[in-house]
Amino acid sequence: MTDVVDSDELLRRIQRGRACAEQEERAWRARSEALEPTDPAGAREAAVRRLAYEAVLRVLDEIVTPGRHAEVG
Repeated sequence: MTDVVDSDELLRRIQRGRACAEQEERAWRARSEALEPTDPAGAREAAVRRLAYEAVLRVLDEIVTPGRHAEVG
């Protein structure tokens, strides 16, 4: 069975997903910075994960606020 939701509920779900992605991005950023001096490979892996969450944030931002991250140039 498919869950049918209205636009307000869909927006709330997207906003919750964005908040979760933002929290994860911050956590992976902190992990990358903490690992940098002692574990460069671990720091690189954490940085890649951070970039993945940054991409998710950009996509969700574009859904909620089209043009927010418009390319300049």
